[in-house]
Amino acid sequence: MRFRPCIDLHGGQVKQIVGSTLSDDPARPPRTNFVADQPPAHFAALYRRDGLAGGHVILLGPGNAAAATAALAAWPGGLQLGGGVTPANARQWLERGAAKVIVTSWLFPEGEFAEPRLRELAALVGPERLVVDLSCRRTATGYTVASQRWQALTSLRLTAAALARLAASCGEFLVHAVDVEGKQAGIDEELVRLLGADCPVPVTYAGGIRHLADLDRIEELGRGRVDATAGSSLDIFGGQGLRYAEVVAWDRRRR
Repeated sequence: MRFRPCIDLHGGQVKQIVGSTLSDDPARPPRTNFVADQPPAHFAALYRRDGLAGGHVILLGPGNAAAATAALAAWPGGLQLGGGVTPANARQWLERGAAKVIVTSWLFPEGEFAEPRLRELAALVGPERLVVDLSCRRTATGYTVASQRWQALTSLRLTAAALARLAASCGEFLVHAVDVEGKQAGIDEELVRLLGADCPVPVTYAGGIRHLADLDRIEELGRGRVDATAGSSLDIFGGQGLRYAEVVAWDRRRR
């Protein structure tokens, strides 16, 4: 298990946002936990210095291309890029220094999973450089993948069969537990168990992490097979539960 850092971009700035409040409606601004004074390249350089590879630069809406490009330039090959990825721009982000691209909403036109789109993107960049975001909400039937900034439920349920099917066309999954994302109120233990038991490729879990004990719990429930990422609880993002220096030390013990 490893810790994967993040750089969430909104309006060109590094921010920590409660994921469930993201919306395309300008009259409904998202709930923001933190806005950084430093540019995104500062955090990319920090992660590079401390060897926290495989982190995620996520574009939360428009106006983030320049900020994302600067972050990737600060650590070429060290970060993944997600947010609005399609065949039209995937190669461009790889050329700008992204180690992998993360695809989300483009796979779900009108809320229906389009497997031909996944195969198209995999053929374009290579499955090994493609991460599928399966961020999900708990529903009456288990977990259902959400798209469009996590506001719309799709037709895809998160099951062992679905994970095996998707893994044929990608090298990694990123899964946010949308119901607890950004709330620092504890992890979704059932989801972590599912990922640890059923994921055939590397997977990173996000959502609700408050302190080091939660990282230990993810390691236990996920059988050491589930990586973790956290933002709002980190002191570098205004949090109080996780000290960045402690997280780096925790990660180094697992290398």
